[in-house]
Amino acid sequence: MINVLLRKKIFYLLLLTTLVITILLSGCSIQTSPETGKTSQNQTEDKLTETPVLPSASHLLQVTFMDVGQADSIFIKLPEGKTMLIDAGNNNDGKTIINYIKNQGTKKLDTVIGTHPHEDHIGAMDDIINTFDIGKIYMPNVTTTTRTFKDVLASAAAKGLKIISAKGGMTILLEDDVNIEIFAPNSKKYEDLNNYSIVLKMTYKKTSFLFTGDAEKLSEEEMLKHNYDLKADVLKVGHHGSSSGTSEEFLSAVSPEYAIISVGKNNDYGHPHKETLERLAAHGVKVYTTADNGNILVTSDGENIKISRAPNE
Repeated sequence: MINVLLRKKIFYLLLLTTLVITILLSGCSIQTSPETGKTSQNQTEDKLTETPVLPSASHLLQVTFMDVGQADSIFIKLPEGKTMLIDAGNNNDGKTIINYIKNQGTKKLDTVIGTHPHEDHIGAMDDIINTFDIGKIYMPNVTTTTRTFKDVLASAAAKGLKIISAKGGMTILLEDDVNIEIFAPNSKKYEDLNNYSIVLKMTYKKTSFLFTGDAEKLSEEEMLKHNYDLKADVLKVGHHGSSSGTSEEFLSAVSPEYAIISVGKNNDYGHPHKETLERLAAHGVKVYTTADNGNILVTSDGENIKISRAPNE
């Protein structure tokens, strides 16, 4: 009788121990980030918490990668208040971009960049020009016959604005503590419009950003041959994460800590491509997409970088 009772106690003790171990393990499980393939607890590497954008924030560089679906638009407020817009989404994104910029207390865009004349980059550029006071406009030296491109030219002409042809080796002067260099395009002619993309590096004290438009491997190779200082903390991944860009050699030269991909959910192109995500993961880069996070706000105080989810408007 004693042996039977003893066996029962041992059985229940083992059962309780197994149950406790199971609960502990499930509570500390590690999840894999779908963007980077790296392990992270509670998906902290690709899901952001919202931080309001403060129009009065001083001595901060604020870079917002706006969620404009399968397109690009980046609004930048420099530490002393100067502003820049890189690309303007698709034709129907004008209201979204304009509302966001106005809500940051901005009435003037000191610099506007149209990286290249594809509709998903300059679609709402005419609306932007018509709405805001504009300082200077930069575009690559290439023309197209599309209505979208003609609308941009017409809006600029109506305001008496001359479009500056951008090329590698130029600089943009806006504020003393912010250095803006143009690294591409570097050739006069390309077969693919994507390679005309204006590529910019923005440096604020000890922090830096590289904005690549839709630049592909050919343009990346040219930048490498020119020995530009491509090293940057934050990389705007070229061509929405397509495998046609972000080559191994280019990524090694940039060596970013963070990468932002502007991309639409369930897009027809399969962006971002698996090959690009695998390369970024292999380099230990933390990847965030607008498809997963909406508007992405990256701030810098010149020493440190913080990434959070910005309000939609």
